[in-house]
Amino acid sequence: MHKPSSDAATSLSPGAILLIQLALALGGFAIGTGEFAIMGLMPNVAQDLGVSEPQVGHVISAYALGVVVGAPVLALLGARLPRRILLLLLMGCFALGNFASALAPTYEPLLIFRFIAGLPHGAYFGVAMLVAASMAPPHKRAKAVSRVLAGLTVAILIGNPLATWLGQFMSWRYAFALVGVIAITTIAMVAIFLPTDPNEQRSSPSGELRAFNRAPIWLALGIGAIGFAGMFCVFSYMAPTLLHVTGVGPGWIPLAMGVFGAGCIVGNSAGGWLFDRLRLRAVAWILAWSTLVLLVFPFAAHSLWTVLPAIFALGTMIALGPALQTHLMDVATGAQTLAAASNHAAFNVANALGPWLGGLAISAGMGWTITGYIGAATAIGGLALFVWAWRVQQKNGHI
Repeated sequence: MHKPSSDAATSLSPGAILLIQLALALGGFAIGTGEFAIMGLMPNVAQDLGVSEPQVGHVISAYALGVVVGAPVLALLGARLPRRILLLLLMGCFALGNFASALAPTYEPLLIFRFIAGLPHGAYFGVAMLVAASMAPPHKRAKAVSRVLAGLTVAILIGNPLATWLGQFMSWRYAFALVGVIAITTIAMVAIFLPTDPNEQRSSPSGELRAFNRAPIWLALGIGAIGFAGMFCVFSYMAPTLLHVTGVGPGWIPLAMGVFGAGCIVGNSAGGWLFDRLRLRAVAWILAWSTLVLLVFPFAAHSLWTVLPAIFALGTMIALGPALQTHLMDVATGAQTLAAASNHAAFNVANALGPWLGGLAISAGMGWTITGYIGAATAIGGLALFVWAWRVQQKNGHI
């Protein structure tokens, strides 16, 4: 079970803890805006760079691949650093990657710069959530984690529609420049509000690696990598689906992004609440709900008045995030930093897998709404892994 890292952390006033959580959440806001903005601007990027929309889907996958590579590598390399310093370095790298993306002259450099921007994503969230959880009592850890993740969900509610509107009105490049500015602001806030903890427990890379290689950890990561792919499969192609299937104009895309973000706000809070009460069982309920949502989406996509509620429901699938993140804190004793960062690597395996599978099906002529059925299949795959994880927990006497 995860415990506060030191008395210094728990001696902070509620106001000081709130400011720290706000600073950490702003970083999540920057990352969420940077990760999802290109999905709303897919038609604009495709037209500007002279590529197809499924090719822009590969840009999304390049970012996700950066997260997958960077999360464990940077978490291990930074294991001996104070968490405050590591957070500042990671957000600095993220800012540079987004400024470079804004200046990318052609498609190929954009792929590279999005990969670089993705490198610090998982490690930042992993460390930020460990900091937040270390300041909360055990029965409120999931709520503390969801507060940091709230930055990500607010990004989808506000940052992503704003970036989409900005990209449509001026250029998609301004969206990435905006993300870089938010990242710089995060650096300033973390530097000001998060104190250095002299009693902070450090870990060694070799010790984290040894403790990491356990079945409950790998199964939790597998659930995120497979079970969450469906949300990204549908969301990545939501803009062209609205244009070509629902039949609305480009002006509806920012509103749809905001509706999705509202669903994420609800789902993020629900995920933390459910896990604090149901523990691992919460994951099964969230995956079952996700399967239903994804199966309904292809039918709802043909009318604006049904697709908007379906998009809201799609956003609630993010409830899986705080639930799995907190579960990993329970099962990853001795590998806290690596496991926390790897959870975001797993979710970005989903972010790469979903658009890739969807792009293959769309390119094969199966239509834009095929993404819902593909997504439902991945959610069912996540449920199968959950059953395996549940049995392992029972065998180990942890349920």
